[in-house]
Amino acid sequence: MKKLLLLLGVLAISLSGFAQTSMNVASFNIRQKNTSDVGNMWDDRKHAVTDLIKFHEFDIFGVQEAFKAQMDDMSAALPGFKSIGVGRDDGAEKGEYSAIFYNSKRFKVINSGTFWLSPTETSKPNKGWDAALPRICTWGIFQDLKNKKKFIFMNTHFDHVGMEARRESAKLILAKAKEFAKDLPLILTGDFNIDEKNEAYFTLANSGVVKDVYDLAAIKYEPNSSFNGWSKSLKPKGRIDHIFITPPFKVHKYGILTDTYMHKFPSDHFPVFAELIWSK
Repeated sequence: MKKLLLLLGVLAISLSGFAQTSMNVASFNIRQKNTSDVGNMWDDRKHAVTDLIKFHEFDIFGVQEAFKAQMDDMSAALPGFKSIGVGRDDGAEKGEYSAIFYNSKRFKVINSGTFWLSPTETSKPNKGWDAALPRICTWGIFQDLKNKKKFIFMNTHFDHVGMEARRESAKLILAKAKEFAKDLPLILTGDFNIDEKNEAYFTLANSGVVKDVYDLAAIKYEPNSSFNGWSKSLKPKGRIDHIFITPPFKVHKYGILTDTYMHKFPSDHFPVFAELIWSK
């Protein structure tokens, strides 16, 4: 009996070395705080946003359209989480953030920054190509404290008007990932303002560098489009919010999370979610 217990103990230790580590990743356009969203004001829905995040146990996620006040509200409601990112209008606190929130007990930031999506000046606020607004990408090199592995996480919000801007922004982000992190694994999240049939989408999905987690997921939950427009723009399908990855990440499941409260939506976008697994 003692020999059997000893053998089982050795086997358990051996198998633990092959255990796979997973992480819950998401992209969430939380809709900017304003005075025009009557019936959907930020102060009325902010707890629905953060409660959703806590319930689905996000480990690391990108947000879009977040103003400084919203960043502060989310930080206060998400104990244990920290964030990186700046406002796009001044590189400090003014304008929308494309920030990254992360569980500080799970991840350590090695390096981070924000760059502007532009062909000329990426280090300070400006509009690139045919974009209607300044657009940014926030990035961080993280260490997963569970397995000590490093990866780069990037989060962005593409322009809603400029076709060239979206296409060229996709190319720029892939180039910057290589510049900042060399061959580290990449997770890219964002509101790309393009669906899976758009040319700029294919610039990423067919790049040979990153792949859409939707295409890799063993389990898919796609009840409707990722943009809802406060229920006025719901479609049976259509994803303008995306998560892209590189190896060695694998995808267990993908979902568009359609949680509601009192027949209302936490945002005019649904968060898109993926459970990723370190494959080696």
